[in-house]
Amino acid sequence: MALIADELKANAEIYYGNEICQQCTTLLLKEAGLPNGLLPLEDIMECGYVEETGFVWLKQKKRIDHVFQSLGRVVSYGTEITAFAEKGRIKKVKGIKTRELMLWVPVEEITLDEPATGKLICKSIAGFSKTFPASAFHIPEKENEKMNCAGPKPVVLMERAPRVVKN
Repeated sequence: MALIADELKANAEIYYGNEICQQCTTLLLKEAGLPNGLLPLEDIMECGYVEETGFVWLKQKKRIDHVFQSLGRVVSYGTEITAFAEKGRIKKVKGIKTRELMLWVPVEEITLDEPATGKLICKSIAGFSKTFPASAFHIPEKENEKMNCAGPKPVVLMERAPRVVKN
């Protein structure tokens, strides 16, 4: 996967080290309204967020294959994951694949259906989509794992709004 361009890094909030990056990941998912167990990453070395565009990236030491037990699904998280985050979804995802029969299918978008229904829709680049209960990706928060005040600043995600094209 391509490295993150220096131009993007110049405009980004960047954090290094597993502990702070885990906090950033949790905060990102919370701000997006997505389940906190959606990105079960380990040994995160770097994470970044470009507020103007919603672009996020996460770099971990090695690929992680995670089994979501309640779904019976295996999901592979690459060493570098990139996406654009906004309220209720992450789109243009790179670095996440799910096992479908005998093939690894890249996940392109993860969207929370209407929050009242509690459904999560995962779309692939081939146009396939699967709907899962959002609760299958939720991890109960333990008292000692709550974020402390020294953590990253809150993420400000862009609302879904029509694009304005400047001439």
